[in-house]
Amino acid sequence: MKMRRAVLGALAAAILAAPLLAHAQDYPARPIRMVVPFGPGTSTDIVARVFAEAMSRPLGQAIVVENKAGAGGNIGSDLAAKAPADGYTILMGTVGTHAINPGLYRKMPYDAQKDFVPIGFAGYTPTLLVVAANSPFRTLKDLQAAAARSGGISFASAGNGTSGHLAGELLKARLGGEMVHVPYKEGGLAMSDVMGGQVQFMFYHPAAVMPQVKAGKLRALGVSSARRTAAAPDVPTITEQGYGEFDLVAWFMLYAPAATPASVLARLRDAVAQAVGNPEVKARLTAQALEVPLLKPDELTAFGRTELAKWSDLVKRSGAQVD
Repeated sequence: MKMRRAVLGALAAAILAAPLLAHAQDYPARPIRMVVPFGPGTSTDIVARVFAEAMSRPLGQAIVVENKAGAGGNIGSDLAAKAPADGYTILMGTVGTHAINPGLYRKMPYDAQKDFVPIGFAGYTPTLLVVAANSPFRTLKDLQAAAARSGGISFASAGNGTSGHLAGELLKARLGGEMVHVPYKEGGLAMSDVMGGQVQFMFYHPAAVMPQVKAGKLRALGVSSARRTAAAPDVPTITEQGYGEFDLVAWFMLYAPAATPASVLARLRDAVAQAVGNPEVKARLTAQALEVPLLKPDELTAFGRTELAKWSDLVKRSGAQVD
């Protein structure tokens, strides 16, 4: 009797597993949806479309980008988190959706760690601390001295809780003095006011600010990452200028819903690896000042935990909060 039950149990398990095995062998059998939790033309959208095109080749199926903007990326991310875990919906996540927002929003519709599994890195970039080219600030010491004077100085960002805002808050803690945060609805508007002298400085992506630096409208004083960036190799890091450990980068990562089968994840991860190894893709990412580290799945998970802890602490110290 025991033997009969064991045989029947094994047979039932095999029957239940058969559809999953067939699914994994056939995957992908139809186009894949890549959710971008920000609008068309944003940096996230640009990176997503590079990977959607490149990954579709080894997968043999089209990857269709679907923009679902709103709530700082939470709407699109929640959509992806609750999609069937079959590999046909993936997400282009960011430092905002998976490291900043959990500390910024009082109520999160998804769990950045539990509801997703990382597929692969899509790139990271530091931000550059920039001032107007005609400003009196030529070094961080100049900013520090101005912040110490009565009235202090101001810094711009693309909005409360963004990586640029939090980088400014960390710099304020390191330099001391008075620095007032001025949030904007859009980074380009903030950059225009920095160039015009209405606001003293901001942290922003190299791809956006370097054309203005080369045009003589902005001056870069520091890099937010632990090492210099190839996009601006002559600009020193904040750390090397003597202001302690300062390592903040904006990043993009592809995710799938947490219960996605391992065999499907393997196909997706292979497609990411092939995309990153493509010289054309590398050139397009370099044009966006992006670097792509090759990390193993467990390293990606560990990176996510470290980033979540780091940015959550910064959000808490900044006092930023979104209802």
